[in-house]
Amino acid sequence: MERQLWFIKNAYGVKIYAFVLMSNHFHLLIGTPLANLSDVMENFMGETSRALTWAGNRINQTYCGRYHRCLINKEHYFRHAYKYVYRNPVRAGIVEKVEQYKYSTLFGLLGMQHLLIPVEEDYLLISKTEETLEWLNSSPVIKDESTIKSALYKKIFTLPKDVMDKRESHLETDAL
Repeated sequence: MERQLWFIKNAYGVKIYAFVLMSNHFHLLIGTPLANLSDVMENFMGETSRALTWAGNRINQTYCGRYHRCLINKEHYFRHAYKYVYRNPVRAGIVEKVEQYKYSTLFGLLGMQHLLIPVEEDYLLISKTEETLEWLNSSPVIKDESTIKSALYKKIFTLPKDVMDKRESHLETDAL
């Protein structure tokens, strides 16, 4: 996964913001300035599928379906997706805190291991590390979490105005 993420960053010009590898799926938060998401994901999923099939000496397909894509065009929405991605191992009960999960770009960004995935500079995390980790580790309201998951399956990410995490207001930054 790391090699292929490095490849798509350099070959397709994508911006990688967050990646979390789970046992049966992954979450990838990227930007595609060249509007080439289909080509990027065809390459990424095809190559990682071949590598995983070979490494596991398997004959069955690796991925059970197409990836889900969603356009996130507002910083507020990006923050919801960012939190959703990094909280996945916590929701799954694998770790108690987001920074404990070693198959996440967050683990590397925090300096807990060498990060091979070329992630964009994370201004939110760098500028206010402790506050950001506290925010990431705070549980959203269950209704909000299911609303966010549902929004990620839409063509364009949108949320009702009342789904604003109040704990997020102190994390204002000029750019992500």
